[in-house]
Amino acid sequence: MGEKMVKSQLEIERSLIKTYKKRIWTKFIRAIKEYELVEKGDKIAVAISGGKDSLTLAKLFQELKKHKKFDFDLEFIAMDPGYKKEKLDQMLYNCEKLGIPVKVHQSDIFEVSERIAGENPCYMCARMRRGNLYAKAQELGCNKLALGHHFDDVIETVMLNIIFAGDFKTMMPKLKAQNFENMELIRPMYLIEEESIIRFMKSTGLTAMDCACTVTSKKSGGSKRDYVKQLIKELKKENEVVGINIMRATENVNMGAILGFKDNLGKHSFLERYDD
Repeated sequence: MGEKMVKSQLEIERSLIKTYKKRIWTKFIRAIKEYELVEKGDKIAVAISGGKDSLTLAKLFQELKKHKKFDFDLEFIAMDPGYKKEKLDQMLYNCEKLGIPVKVHQSDIFEVSERIAGENPCYMCARMRRGNLYAKAQELGCNKLALGHHFDDVIETVMLNIIFAGDFKTMMPKLKAQNFENMELIRPMYLIEEESIIRFMKSTGLTAMDCACTVTSKKSGGSKRDYVKQLIKELKKENEVVGINIMRATENVNMGAILGFKDNLGKHSFLERYDD
């Protein structure tokens, strides 16, 4: 696996808070403070998929713990949903080299999602994986589950909803679990661009797992998210801050200039407040 080219754990950790301080570390800290993602006494389960995002998130949390900026505890959990042996071995190898004490538990989610979801297993798989991780985190006494979604995931979600779902909503930096009492999901890499994560992981000398799904690998054709990712890339050729503007749009909704909105009470029209 190219072990001679892999940097030492110390070198990797140093580069994360020095070489990548501005692009990764500072944005990680900013998201934690701005969205109040970590609080005193938390026990956080960091979900490890083996991909570049979750591995980077794990190292960020280890550094945060080391610097004692917050008093909290950590667990690193990985679900094996039915990976091929070489993929699982790759994940374990990377975690070992990065010094991540991951706890792996078994599942049959790939098999089940393919059987019950037909032609579109990804949505069902994602829901099942989330529930499985919540359950494991709760079993370990955690009150929060941290996922490795990043800035690009957020803005792509906004565009996916506008183009394909006909609504305006985003991927939130944190949310309360609906079916798991006293559990919360957090996304501490919310402000970190994917390109920075790619560069960091490449600098380590390790090869992170790509999509290890045994179901979608049997199918052909790109996803809607791939389409939106490419669309945003094209838009950036005309306006390099298009990603930032998409994010800002979720913070600057002008309630007096939209046709309607939804809340817990249902759907509302602008006409309800037109004469106010």
